[in-house]
Amino acid sequence: MGKSNLELVKECDRFPYYQDDPAFYTAHLENYHVFKVSGCDAVLGYILNSVVQRFPWPAEFWAVDSTTRTVTLVTGADATPAQRSRQVAQTLAAAVEQGTFEILRGWRDELYPIYGPGGEFLLEMERSATPLFGVVSYGIHATCYVEDDEQGLRIWVPRRSRTKQTYPGMLDNSVAGGMSSHERPFECLVREASEEASLPEAVTRANARAAGCVTYFYVRSSKAGGETDLLQPEVEYIYDVRVAADMVLQPCDSEVEQFHLLSVEETQAALARGEFKPNCAVVLIDFFIRHGILTAENEPDFLEILARIHRRLEFPTASHATN
Repeated sequence: MGKSNLELVKECDRFPYYQDDPAFYTAHLENYHVFKVSGCDAVLGYILNSVVQRFPWPAEFWAVDSTTRTVTLVTGADATPAQRSRQVAQTLAAAVEQGTFEILRGWRDELYPIYGPGGEFLLEMERSATPLFGVVSYGIHATCYVEDDEQGLRIWVPRRSRTKQTYPGMLDNSVAGGMSSHERPFECLVREASEEASLPEAVTRANARAAGCVTYFYVRSSKAGGETDLLQPEVEYIYDVRVAADMVLQPCDSEVEQFHLLSVEETQAALARGEFKPNCAVVLIDFFIRHGILTAENEPDFLEILARIHRRLEFPTASHATN
């Protein structure tokens, strides 16, 4: 028997919930230090204790308190985001030079933002390092589909390159990518659609429809590449892109092997076989709910699935209407 939709969701939203078992949740947090920044009371992420022990923390930049399990980026009261970012970058450079973490071998040269309460932009850090700090990251995922009276709804599904460092050979969403600092969701979609699926900008701008977002708290497995059990809370802005039946999506870089146009039944079968990257499975489940394919009448775990793919994260998040 294949995987249920709820099992697929749980593979993505893996961090425990306090409400399920308060004692277990409290004990589980002892495996982490909290990440904070001077002058900001909020917890910005969870860092594995083993990561804290291995990191080369420059004393002039960081205060590490093992009693309270807190790692604080120490800056002046009037520090700017650029100053905080430089301190983090110097710390990461030392870790790379020493070969401390396998995950940093996948250095992307992309900067991800970190926000405080109210969406305050605090700093940015290298994308590949964000799971080490367990901070919230942002991205876009789009489902490109064809729909007609003759064959019904079909979905463009790419297979990731088998040489890709993360989730090699797995199935993916039609378009997906991370949002760099100061990037807006829709512009990120336009860029990624062109880079990953050879989708003309004009087609994306004319046909893409915003469809909300999904949120989850992933715990990295070996398929993600690098160290396991690192934390990855994410906000993914979701788009639907209906394309013409005669349009063929094609890989535009080496990250994708090939695109396949699958029926709903073929897509659901691949999901049940566990062929999709975990967060891509969540995005497709959300797509099926919004399009009336998964309903309260045919999905016994409907309410729990809805709740878990729209998780309220433990850390500050930002509205991209104001950032």
